[in-house]
Amino acid sequence: MRAGRQAYGGRLTCAVLILFTVGSLFPLVWTAIAASRTNARLAGTPPPLWFGGRLLENLETAWTDANMGLALLNTTLVAGSVALGTVLFSTIAGFAFAKLRFRFKNLLLLLVVGTMMVPPQLSVVPLFMTVAKLEWTDQLQAVVLPTLVSAFGVFFMRQYLAQALPSELIEAARVDGASSLRIVWHVVFPAARPAMAVLGMLTFVASWNDFFWPVIALTQENPTVQVALTGLGRGYVPDQSVVMAGALLGTLPLLLVFVLFGRQIVGGIMQGAVKG
Repeated sequence: MRAGRQAYGGRLTCAVLILFTVGSLFPLVWTAIAASRTNARLAGTPPPLWFGGRLLENLETAWTDANMGLALLNTTLVAGSVALGTVLFSTIAGFAFAKLRFRFKNLLLLLVVGTMMVPPQLSVVPLFMTVAKLEWTDQLQAVVLPTLVSAFGVFFMRQYLAQALPSELIEAARVDGASSLRIVWHVVFPAARPAMAVLGMLTFVASWNDFFWPVIALTQENPTVQVALTGLGRGYVPDQSVVMAGALLGTLPLLLVFVLFGRQIVGGIMQGAVKG
């Protein structure tokens, strides 16, 4: 009886996982289908449910019209820089809040967490005024530097290091004469590696998909992917098949990252779970 229940539970779990997988892949598949059709066919009824023959043509049009080559390069530089800076600074700040003693530590942590409650739209005007005064408009540093540290990253790393990094290990390093910089490099970073991998992945994806601030700070002459895609939707009758082709081009690099580094990311998550 128990073996039968286990087999039934296994089949049910497998069916649920397959259902969720199909549901998760459907938007990507539909994007590819729409990118392979004409704009007139997409407006027809019923909508197409299989691939057409215009995928390469629409991809070429999107690549040329949206300056997608430059957009992909800019987005890779921006997302990589933001992810690296966020992981580095958030880990150091999280270590300070978790293990170091200094005045007003709890108050400062409360202020950091409190900034997460402030809508980002409120800071757009003063931020743009600062960027314009520094003459950074339409330059990549305008979208990199304001996002190098995130309150979520600091809080996330603080919570992880408070549990995963023993205070005795830090004290032992200080007894051996290690400086604070050496402790961070040889003790904190190795212990925080699983959480750093997760934070880096989340930050990279969020920065890659960021639209609100880049579309204000950048133009079509020096765009990121999301800014470049806005150029494809202009016109009295936007060509939705070309827009979908551009969205597919902007999504493929993220899929490539997950294919290449998915095992390492999952391994880091599992390592952190085992340590916890």
